[in-house]
Amino acid sequence: MRGGMRLAILLGVLCGLTGRSWAEEKTSVDTTRGDRMLKEYFRTETAKISDVSLKDIKTAEDWKAHRELFHAQLQEMLGLDPLPEKTPLEAVVTGTVQHEEFTVEKVQFQSRPGLYVTGNLYLPKNLDKPAPTILYVCGHGRVKKNGISYGNKTHYQHHGAWFARNGYVCLMIDTLQLGEIEGLHHGTHNKGMWWWNARGYTPAGVEAWNCVRAIDYLQSRKEVDPERIGATGRSGGGAYTWWIAALDERIKVAVPVAGITDLENHVIDGVVEGHCDCMFMVNTYRWDYAQVAALVAPRPLLISNTDKDRIFPLDGVVRVHEQVRIIYDLLGAGNKLGLQIVEGPHADTQVLRIHAFQWFDRFLKGDTPLIETAATKFFTPEQLRVFEENPTDEKNTTIHESFTQTADRPEAITTDSQWKAARDGWLTALREKSFRAWPQEETAEAKSLDLKPAFSVAREGVHFSAYDFTSQENVELRLYVTYREGLKPSELDLVVMNVLDESGWKDFLAMMRPQFAEQLVGEQLPEGDKKAFEEQRDMFKSFKWGMAYVAPRGVGPTIWNQDKKKATHIRRRFMLLGQTIDGMRVWDIRRAAQALETIDGFQDVPLWLQAHGPSAGLALYASLYEPAVKRLDLYNLPTSHHDGPTFLNVLRYLDVPQAVAMAAENTQVRIYDGEAAHWQFAADTAKNLGWDKKQLQIRKPPQK
Repeated sequence: MRGGMRLAILLGVLCGLTGRSWAEEKTSVDTTRGDRMLKEYFRTETAKISDVSLKDIKTAEDWKAHRELFHAQLQEMLGLDPLPEKTPLEAVVTGTVQHEEFTVEKVQFQSRPGLYVTGNLYLPKNLDKPAPTILYVCGHGRVKKNGISYGNKTHYQHHGAWFARNGYVCLMIDTLQLGEIEGLHHGTHNKGMWWWNARGYTPAGVEAWNCVRAIDYLQSRKEVDPERIGATGRSGGGAYTWWIAALDERIKVAVPVAGITDLENHVIDGVVEGHCDCMFMVNTYRWDYAQVAALVAPRPLLISNTDKDRIFPLDGVVRVHEQVRIIYDLLGAGNKLGLQIVEGPHADTQVLRIHAFQWFDRFLKGDTPLIETAATKFFTPEQLRVFEENPTDEKNTTIHESFTQTADRPEAITTDSQWKAARDGWLTALREKSFRAWPQEETAEAKSLDLKPAFSVAREGVHFSAYDFTSQENVELRLYVTYREGLKPSELDLVVMNVLDESGWKDFLAMMRPQFAEQLVGEQLPEGDKKAFEEQRDMFKSFKWGMAYVAPRGVGPTIWNQDKKKATHIRRRFMLLGQTIDGMRVWDIRRAAQALETIDGFQDVPLWLQAHGPSAGLALYASLYEPAVKRLDLYNLPTSHHDGPTFLNVLRYLDVPQAVAMAAENTQVRIYDGEAAHWQFAADTAKNLGWDKKQLQIRKPPQK
């Protein structure tokens, strides 16, 4: 039979797995298996990180040897690699407010062109020499009236006033989200902007950079002693204190208040659900948070928290302190590390402030006077507002679209040497920056599939079998295989592995239910689709083809909690572990392909992969690492990782068309897309390099 007829039959079977809509079905889904699996998976993966965090540091020399690398990694994980250019600040004082003991200057500067930072600079009166200075970074205190945002600097103004009344210069700066110009912190928290992960973007990087430039501004002021600058803030401001103190050694003393805990709290205990994206780096290098804190050493550091803080729990704070104390002790600076725990909830309390004030007096002034003045608010928000009208050239509201540097769209490659350099660079970047959390190939976890037959039966001319395999520790999946009854696997001309999404999984169950409901016991079976089963059976009668089916983690048998909020924070937990769900699903597909190869008789059977929508992207990337894949059939493949699948940092190095080109070098690729222009880079590259036309073909999608 000619290839066109063979293709039509194959497309007919695929359309049966992608053409039915289950959107209107209201049946509840039992997620018990998936929830249990995910709980154990998160526990195991968190332990893998926390158990090795800072464990290689045994001596002061070890720390000095590692510190520069750690610093560079943190910069990268905040989206600050390469470091942005220090462009002119264009600082402007728009007005002043007077108090009998101090003056407040209303300041704005641009940390990058169009990225405005609004702040209040508190200056003690009668200064006769440069003074110790505090950079105060504000937490999430919204101050908004009649649609006008006055900035969280006005919420925390009592801190600046106290410092100025006690001889300090203090610059209080607004945050990106709660400043006078309202940007965005909540991209993955509640806005569905998962492409932030793909860009390697976090608003924590913007806050850190704004702090770097704030120090630049302070050092330009004659009132500031540049060798005596400290940083503090609480809640979100506590987190930004960590970022700037870890990154910039111009911060000589740090007091982060209620701004840190560890991965155990975030991932296992679920504290991540109470935090927006500004609290987190893109955890490419799989750090626990003590590693951030350790970068402050050996400078004076007071870790400050309350004992009933629900979003920075006490046990996690204590664990961070215990690990950081080891580094301080190794450096002979144990007397410069403090832990302050007071009674209370997550709140800006007077007791917390007093200890912070004393710490700065001790290490910036060399004195420990009695604290006699309370931190008091003196001004209305209107008095402290910097802008009368927000600037029209601001980029604050869209900075998430440009802050991190992404790869340029490449021109088609014309020479073999150019291709080799580009391909090798992309593959290296993917393995180191996007898929770093995959099990290492040489480990037992990556080698052992623990493949076990689940069942093997034949009815109505169809052989149906299933195999359980271990994709990763605590990730147990099932591979289903069908082919003509009476054939041996070794007699097959090819086997097509279908990568299923949730809709495809239901289609698969509906197709197999008419004859194999007994084998699918335990699954939530939809109404049977006898026609789909008969189409598959008829295909098997005509061709020596096999069909395999795999549902990666979180799909089908291992579906987990689908509540919108819970599902969102599950995805965020993966990022905290240096992963994405999609990235780990690529690993699952790889493991399924390896499992199929180990089944007796399938070793020499050509393997095809086919998938639909975002799952097509998963299959595409799996093929880059599994040479057994001889062909890809990809339907509605997303044209950019902006739309999925989501892998950490991927857009900093390449996009989907480049991956298509890499796949087509060694695997025949069929893309079903009505717009061939989407894949022009891959098509032109293949043509320029003289690849066989069979390697890449763009076809019109099949009619349903």
